[in-house]
Amino acid sequence: MNRDPSPEAIAARFFGRDAQRLGPRESRVVEAVAQRQSIVINTNEVFEDTRTLGERLADRIATFGGSWTFILSFGFVLASWVTLNTFILSRRHETFDPYPYILLNLFLSMLAALQAPVIMMSQNRQAAKDRMDAAHDYEVNLKAEIEIRGLHDKIDELRERHWVELVEMQQQQIKMLGSLVAGGHGTAERPLS
Repeated sequence: MNRDPSPEAIAARFFGRDAQRLGPRESRVVEAVAQRQSIVINTNEVFEDTRTLGERLADRIATFGGSWTFILSFGFVLASWVTLNTFILSRRHETFDPYPYILLNLFLSMLAALQAPVIMMSQNRQAAKDRMDAAHDYEVNLKAEIEIRGLHDKIDELRERHWVELVEMQQQQIKMLGSLVAGGHGTAERPLS
């Protein structure tokens, strides 16, 4: 039994519908199966190639903003600011931001106001990348399932074919045995020479 490798036959066999009624992902998978092509791509490379300058900058800022380097350096800046204004400059009465550090609060608010949208942009991009990964994983899994089902069919076909051949061989052996028994009337063994 030879299987038709056309996209129409594959769509009908594995999806139960015409190739024209398949979605774009399923159509790509069916074409890849029909042409025996790989559909594996590196989604990281594809995703990196499509980023704009602003998106790359947002990703870098979000990466740095969520690192221990940022946390420790920002903690050092805050501690320095408080130390400078509370202990060093207050003795000389030259503080530029005395307690309750209104200027520091202004800078922190501006930083938070700018950092939050940048982090959200980066998270949105990560979510888009996750959706791309999931779509690609679906295509790869679908192709693997189709290929595995095809292999199962081939193995079943081989097993059935060999089973039929084995049964035929056994029937021939029974006939030969029957003719041997009938020819010698089953009384004595004759030499095969």
